[in-house]
Amino acid sequence: MKIKEYHYRSKSEIVFLEGPQSRWQELKFTFKTMYELIKGFRALHFIGPCITIFGSARFKDDHVYYQLTRDAAAAFAKLRFTILTGGGPGLMEAANRGAKDVGGRSVGCNIELPIEQKPNIYLDKWVYIKHFFIRKILLVKYSFAFVVMPGGFGTLDEYFEALTLIQTRKIKNFPIIIFGTAYHKELMEHINQMKKNKTINGVDARLFLVTDSIDEAVKMIVEKSIQQYSLQPKNKAKPFRWLFEE
Repeated sequence: MKIKEYHYRSKSEIVFLEGPQSRWQELKFTFKTMYELIKGFRALHFIGPCITIFGSARFKDDHVYYQLTRDAAAAFAKLRFTILTGGGPGLMEAANRGAKDVGGRSVGCNIELPIEQKPNIYLDKWVYIKHFFIRKILLVKYSFAFVVMPGGFGTLDEYFEALTLIQTRKIKNFPIIIFGTAYHKELMEHINQMKKNKTINGVDARLFLVTDSIDEAVKMIVEKSIQQYSLQPKNKAKPFRWLFEE
């Protein structure tokens, strides 16, 4: 098992997970992290208000969830939001493709992995990021709504990250919309179990919408993102060419 895990991690991640390093190594890691953040900020600064869509990389284009994601992303792009994803295949590709279908803007924040992850062909722009925690910062930073499609560990990690930030008021109460009532049935049962055991409260259990309806999701985004925050989904900022910004 250790040999298999080694092939799924970069050398820098293996060193990082070994615990405390020398002061020099820790300082280098800090500067590398800062560089990754600045690179991400510069790449995504002008993409405009976004809706981030999370979902599995493993669903193919003939799957019902692929078409649902594509249609939903197209509907959100018509609201003049940029569609932001992890930039990879599967439902990420479907979301970016849906934005392109209607002439919307499509952006990816791609993670460097040995498997499954490479930029899909429907991206107008993307940035490569090494570490998951930095990618999650970027996906949250530019988003005014979060859409959760069926997925695995990574999708749930991103979902609960956004949900926790809203629950603890680290970010505003932006919409979180979960598509796939049948797929997420057991997850909702577990959340109800949390509520029953008072590890979350009734308000926490109402921080997200579970639906199969694109129209219902669009209505929520209009009410809870655009109207509630007087949001104008367009990008007024202009890049400085002398800073090599795009």
